[in-house]
Amino acid sequence: MSSLKRIFMLVCLLVIICVVLYIRIYLQKGVHYEVIFLEDYNTSDVAQDTITPLKGNKTFIIAPYYDNREGNLVRVLGIVHTEVTNLFCYFCCYGQKSLTFTKAMIDIHSDRFGFPFGLADINCYEPPKCQATYMYLDSTSGGDVVTQPRFEIRNRERQPFSADFTVCISTMYGNYSNALQFIQTIEMYKLLGAQRVTIYVKDCSQEVKKILDYYSKEGTVEVILWPIERYLRPSSKWHHEDSDDKDIGYYGQLSTLNDCLYKNMYKSKYVLLNDLDEIILPFEHMTWDGMMEKLQQENPNVGVFLFESHNFPQTAVTDGNFPNVSSWKKVPGFNLLNHVHREPSRPNIFNARKMIVDPRKVIQTSVHSVLKSFGESLNVPLQTALVHHCRGPHQPNLNRSLLINDRTIWKYNVSLISNVNRALSLISLPTGT
Repeated sequence: MSSLKRIFMLVCLLVIICVVLYIRIYLQKGVHYEVIFLEDYNTSDVAQDTITPLKGNKTFIIAPYYDNREGNLVRVLGIVHTEVTNLFCYFCCYGQKSLTFTKAMIDIHSDRFGFPFGLADINCYEPPKCQATYMYLDSTSGGDVVTQPRFEIRNRERQPFSADFTVCISTMYGNYSNALQFIQTIEMYKLLGAQRVTIYVKDCSQEVKKILDYYSKEGTVEVILWPIERYLRPSSKWHHEDSDDKDIGYYGQLSTLNDCLYKNMYKSKYVLLNDLDEIILPFEHMTWDGMMEKLQQENPNVGVFLFESHNFPQTAVTDGNFPNVSSWKKVPGFNLLNHVHREPSRPNIFNARKMIVDPRKVIQTSVHSVLKSFGESLNVPLQTALVHHCRGPHQPNLNRSLLINDRTIWKYNVSLISNVNRALSLISLPTGT
């Protein structure tokens, strides 16, 4: 009886596997396609901006990305209103004087936080033997689609990784002016192993603009303009309130994070999803490379590594009496080396985490966790690393004696001071203010 039972269970398992494979392989066969013939369908302008509105629709397209992890899919990242229910993908198939269109599957990201506009994956399976380089999107089927902007489909051509670690930062806003901490943060990223830092910029001070220009020319920073206010009323809050008349939360942060993830999916081995004032600091290693090699070996099925965020309040100042830093006093902003005391964790308060991810295993991401992925997630223990978050205090009334002395960042001080001084000498920031 036990032998028959094992055979029965094995047969059931094989049936389940076959069903799953059938669904994944033949899912696309249920998609309906139609063709419209247009001699000049490839003549309209290709969208160049980070945010492109669709005419006559409450939809703003960021970019289409070819994604064959679940079939021959094109995943279009777009900001859509809750009222939008119909969208169609029009593919400019290679070598054909026609457009092939199909109805899109609108997958709204769950972390919308009550705002009327939010990020969505506008998913369409590419027609068989199409290999489109460009596509259109519209709310109607068979309409005058060439009056809409034309979009290039990205990620179709795969290249060897150009970076082991890419840091995605979203979004620089509020006339950001913390120049000294920003330079130190970029130089820390470089010391830790980042080859590229992608930053979505809404606005910043003139000093920070000069810093961005310097690092862009150096090749470290990729600046992506994020003109969200041109189209929507962004909120500085992450959640919608009853009295709120804003369209989208936190300057569209979730849109920039997901776009950065897909932009670097086949360019970078790992992607870090960070804010401007955050640095993932390892305790056991000097670089992210050594840390991630160990973590990945111990957890081969994990694609998302979550690190505890700990607050280093800017109000707690410690002078390390380091040499060759006198010029820093003329630069606006906070000195990271002066902030080496962190607040203790608060009982019953959610301790936010930030992530290092294998982008090829992530489908949708939020700020502190992924929403959909292929791999497993791991909460990295505190003894391995933490997120050094230098900002205003979470616990302003806490006695300084209760702060935790954490001088981990000081182990980089010699290289950091040298590199910051070199950057300052080349950037030539205004002084004497």
